[in-house]
Amino acid sequence: MPHTYSLQAIAYVRSPYKQTFGVPRQPGLVPAAEVCIELLPAFSADCVRGLERFSHIWVQFVFHGVAGAGWQPLVRPPRLGGSRKMGVLATRCPFRPNPLGLSLLKLERVETAGGVRLWCGGADLLDGTPVLDIKPYLPFVEAKPDAAAGFAPAPPVPLRVVWLDDAAAAELPPAIRLLIEQSIGQDPRPAYQDAPQRVYKMAVERWEVAFRIEGETAVVLEVAAV
Repeated sequence: MPHTYSLQAIAYVRSPYKQTFGVPRQPGLVPAAEVCIELLPAFSADCVRGLERFSHIWVQFVFHGVAGAGWQPLVRPPRLGGSRKMGVLATRCPFRPNPLGLSLLKLERVETAGGVRLWCGGADLLDGTPVLDIKPYLPFVEAKPDAAAGFAPAPPVPLRVVWLDDAAAAELPPAIRLLIEQSIGQDPRPAYQDAPQRVYKMAVERWEVAFRIEGETAVVLEVAAV
């Protein structure tokens, strides 16, 4: 018999990723991706007392960017090139029966003045993501280095990223340039797309980044402020 549960957000995410295209597919793949998790006013500093003593946290959230888009029992994981199907519950696909995500993030710092803010690195979260719960990561329980990883036994090999205009790249803040390079290096294209002349655009912070991918190299064509 189906059951319905009522959940509410306890926080929202401020992220450099302003659209779903370009968001890393897994946490930790883009170390430069820093986000701020802002707790709602109802959740005071008492709610996070002691959390600063942990280096990593579990963040449970809603895939709000694709919520309502529906789901299928079989999906095509990018790690398999988009050519083989796996069960949706055997993947990290965001199109799920319930659009819930779980990310392990590095907790950089906790701020409690004027509201509670958790700054986290290596994030894979879209701007505005609703957060449902936060828990500390316990390595003695949750770290399983000998666990089987199915069809994703190792991290993907990043693309080589080059700039068409080195002068324009040098004008960017170093942190933004690193974020752009690490994000594009993860190859955000759908797995089935391989069109070397196609220009892709990705929104990062207040910049729109245009790039194309030729083989194992990504070429950043233009970065424009928006």
